[in-house]
Amino acid sequence: MTQAPTPTADTVRRLVSTLLKESADSTSGPDVRPVAEGGEHSTWWVGTRHVLRLAPDRDAAARQRRELRLRDLVRPHVPVTVPLSVAHGEWAPGLTYTLDTKVPGGTGEEHDVSAVGEADLSGLLTALRQVPVRQAETLGVPRVAPRSLEALRRMAVRAAERLGAADEFDPALILQLTPAGAAQLAAQPGTAVLVHHNLRGEHLVVSADGRVRGILDWTGVVVGDPAEDIAGLALAVGSGAAVRAATLAGYGARPCLRGLWLARCDTVVRLMNRLDGHDTGPLPLLRTQLRRAWEAILLERVTDFRDEETREEL
Repeated sequence: MTQAPTPTADTVRRLVSTLLKESADSTSGPDVRPVAEGGEHSTWWVGTRHVLRLAPDRDAAARQRRELRLRDLVRPHVPVTVPLSVAHGEWAPGLTYTLDTKVPGGTGEEHDVSAVGEADLSGLLTALRQVPVRQAETLGVPRVAPRSLEALRRMAVRAAERLGAADEFDPALILQLTPAGAAQLAAQPGTAVLVHHNLRGEHLVVSADGRVRGILDWTGVVVGDPAEDIAGLALAVGSGAAVRAATLAGYGARPCLRGLWLARCDTVVRLMNRLDGHDTGPLPLLRTQLRRAWEAILLERVTDFRDEETREEL
């Protein structure tokens, strides 16, 4: 397999100069700088109005081609901004790029989401349920089976014990999720919807007043378990805000609690993997996500799921 070239500032500058007239007219070329956040794409700011993403391999290129079509499908449904591509093509043989307009605002790691911002997230979750699944699958969006919460719970119990020994986490907390509870929170048949599957803080565009203005990076979208997006929001904005947004979007206790426990188990396992050197995520961010996911919420007292509307509190 041919090794993909490593993009440099000169590579980016030459490419963008052919795409933007104002850049071509400049003697020094456009101002380009790499985006600090990670991700599978090599991502660059281009001036103050554009973002260039370069697919690093052919798999990523295939997802990026699909993303361009998918964004057009979801844009009429989603109440927040979905990035618009002003140019796209190949930056190396078989490797794609897309030059997008920048969505004004900071990330979810830079700004807290307000109560109105929670309503924005609710609108997003509502809209994703409304996108026609068949049309998405026609574009190549894969259908993914729900994860086993019980298998994840067992991994998290082992990780929590080790984190407890390292004074990073109270392992007794994970025992709140019993095998019976995990079984009760199994994904229900017939609930698959379009799932962003990567609602991390860096992919939320949040204004200084706490409104959610846009959602970035639609390359990981699947048809699957809506609890995965609730879990992603728990890591990005905290469990309380995530559950409030999901509830406002019409989700009942079961998917909300499933999302909450997916997030909690994931954060325990990922932090342990990072301490073991098997995860490259920044430690401060992983610890922050752990804290957000483990926020206590009243919904945890729900114990009976006879149906989505009948709830029994202790």
